[in-house]
Amino acid sequence: MRPNPGAVEAERPPTRQQPPPGGDAARYKTETAAVPVLSGTARPRVALTVSLMGFFLITLDVIIVNLALPGIGRELGGGTAGQQWTIDGYTLMFASLLMFAGNLSERIGAKRAFGAGVVLFTLASIGCALAPTLAMFIAARFVQGAFAAIMLPASMALIREAYTNPYHRARALGVWAMGGGVAVAVGPPLGGFLSTIDWRLVFGINIPVAAIMIVLLGRVAPSGPGSAAFDVPGQITALLGLGALTYWLIDGGENGFISPVAIVTLVLAVAGIGSFIWRQARAKNPMMPLSLFRPRGMRIAVVVGFAFMAGWYGTIFLSTLFLQQHLGLSPLAAGLAFLPSAVLSVVGNLASGPITTRFGARLPAVTGLLSMIVGLVVFAATAPIGSPFLTALLIAPIGVGGSIAMPAVTSVVLDSVAAERAGTASAIFNTFRQVGGAVGIAVFGSLVANRSAFLGGMQVSLLIAAGLVGCATLTAAFIHPNAKR
Repeated sequence: MRPNPGAVEAERPPTRQQPPPGGDAARYKTETAAVPVLSGTARPRVALTVSLMGFFLITLDVIIVNLALPGIGRELGGGTAGQQWTIDGYTLMFASLLMFAGNLSERIGAKRAFGAGVVLFTLASIGCALAPTLAMFIAARFVQGAFAAIMLPASMALIREAYTNPYHRARALGVWAMGGGVAVAVGPPLGGFLSTIDWRLVFGINIPVAAIMIVLLGRVAPSGPGSAAFDVPGQITALLGLGALTYWLIDGGENGFISPVAIVTLVLAVAGIGSFIWRQARAKNPMMPLSLFRPRGMRIAVVVGFAFMAGWYGTIFLSTLFLQQHLGLSPLAAGLAFLPSAVLSVVGNLASGPITTRFGARLPAVTGLLSMIVGLVVFAATAPIGSPFLTALLIAPIGVGGSIAMPAVTSVVLDSVAAERAGTASAIFNTFRQVGGAVGIAVFGSLVANRSAFLGGMQVSLLIAAGLVGCATLTAAFIHPNAKR
């Protein structure tokens, strides 16, 4: 009987495992000697399923809301700045609290942290759906992002606990990343459909997904609590620095970057970020231990993750406004334009794990990022044509490239740290990713804030994104050729 190529293999006794072609047999033998013999296949697969659904929910609430932006603007107001804060309010809190969430996952256990995040995220989603004003809506988005941050590092730690074998974990990470790919696939058309009825429904969809996750989480093996300490001054300075930076970028696009308010917020951003780094270098229990950046793989991963998310989130934001506000498409038609990219992204996520296992992480990372560059450059060049079909065609290589590259880069992060630091390391990596996304949306939103100059601002933004991804490609070329995870 032929195996299902999309299935994740359960852990097996070391005696049945074979080193992959081209792999380091001695290293493989040493690592697999520590693989536990499990009594069944249910627990690792259930843990993977719950983690995948968590990543799906987190990603969905970034993607799906893009299609609702025009409807939100019509009902609650706010203009381009309001649209930027709708995305960046979520992303900012997500990025700011991820490292705290990594510590929390290690302190109380991944399973408990993940469960709390799911419940509170769902309550915040209900708050978004019921918000009567823009201020209350954006506040609920901030809360949503905070509890999404609790979920993400815990989901990766659940996989790290369930799949101790590095080669099985590479495949599991590819399937986990599929949660984001599926969210990207169903998010735009689903968001367009729901927004056609009522934009508030895009948040109600979270409730049944969360209910299923809570039921499945009861079958996941318990996580042992650790002794990670919280760095309260570090968390405060991180929030201050990132919040001020995002405000400066968004408000500067509306009112100018040299206004008194902009100058004050820029000073606060520099002071906050500088104080945060100073604190991390000297604190006894830092939330972002600088020692985790010593491995080359970790340094490469955070650079690539930042650049990728700036380009990808920025592209989704720009494309949504381009299709609906510039070309006049309905929310549903705009959502369907993302469908080819989304379907191919699911395939890319599934393929990334086996490719990484066979050839190492460098090949899929570099190849995927190059695909993104081609899509971004051609999209910028052809945007004046104003073709929805061509737009859908060119978003595809951007999305599929990222889906191939990111699981491989994520695996490099987990390979760079000890198992007990997986939560913190994944939180640091995803912090850089989400900061990149927030910065991309803030900068690109500022460039298209003037509706009369939207097309030119969009083209400049896409070329900036291509440049950032180009830098990420050069950085990814330094990933060790034998990195398998």
